[in-house]
Amino acid sequence: MNIKKNGKVSKDKNKSPEKTTPLNQADKKTTGRTSRAGKISEEDIKRFKEILLTKRQQLIGDMDHLTEGALKPRSESSGDLSSMPIHMADIGSDNFEQEFSLGLMQNSRNIVKEIDEALKRIENGTYGICEGTGKPISKARLKLKPWAKYSIEYLNQKEAKSPPLKVVDE
Repeated sequence: MNIKKNGKVSKDKNKSPEKTTPLNQADKKTTGRTSRAGKISEEDIKRFKEILLTKRQQLIGDMDHLTEGALKPRSESSGDLSSMPIHMADIGSDNFEQEFSLGLMQNSRNIVKEIDEALKRIENGTYGICEGTGKPISKARLKLKPWAKYSIEYLNQKEAKSPPLKVVDE
């Protein structure tokens, strides 16, 4: 689009239409942040908050279930009421299952912590803003990981700057 000296607008047929739009002033008034059209609206924020709260409850329920299973004595969890000696392989399997459950619980705790941080960002009005660049995180990324605090672009930059891993021959 070209603006001529007389103030009239003419379209340049060879150029593709511009992808950016003017700042959405309604978003600025309702959320305290300025955004481009297609970015996070107040309605989107409410939807993401619901998703975060639902996921948080689900993870807490999962952790409760895993805790019950992981911390039960072998005789209770397997239904083994006999006084027969336990085979070493059974003990190894039980230990593996317990460690696996504890690892899942730790992963769930970490995600709950990240969800809590995302809920705080919603309250502070910084949800959907990359903590590394200060630029908006794409809706597509937030749909896949609503507790994301970094944009894909920032993570790619960070990865490109990190030194390569050393391969050690043994």
